[in-house]
Amino acid sequence: MNSLTKKLLFAVLALSAFATAAAAQRSTFSDPNIEFTFEIPDEKWKVVGRAPVNLVFTTANEGDLEIRKLTAPANRPIAEVMKAEEEKLQFLRGFVAGKDENFNGALRGAIYNYEFVRSGRNMSGRFYYLRTGDTVYVLRFTAYADKLRSLRTQTDIMARTFQLKG
Repeated sequence: MNSLTKKLLFAVLALSAFATAAAAQRSTFSDPNIEFTFEIPDEKWKVVGRAPVNLVFTTANEGDLEIRKLTAPANRPIAEVMKAEEEKLQFLRGFVAGKDENFNGALRGAIYNYEFVRSGRNMSGRFYYLRTGDTVYVLRFTAYADKLRSLRTQTDIMARTFQLKG
């Protein structure tokens, strides 16, 4: 084998090892009393509550996920559901609304981003609104602004894999 072939083979093997290690860190959230499941991409996410479902990444300021279930008729646009939730957020100190995004995963929906201030620190929120019929599940992620940006891949994985059992 020439030098280039050896380097390419090594690179492919190294990437495979890293991908396997990354996949091995994932676990699935499932509870017999809760109607949904989703993947947890990092062992640093710990379940701290089940009614509502609440997970933290190391500490609540480093990453907090709360899952809520809302009832909204299927013919009510998701934008209206998001607007009603935004009205509650406007009272947070330093609240600044961000842009909305469409989202596709196991369930379809939208993402709402915003920023605020807590104890003098810049915080961010990223809410995933996932619809199934007359129900909207809201995955509410909040964290220090810089930390939430670095966790975006993980929050997307949780939301993409969020699905109802059965």
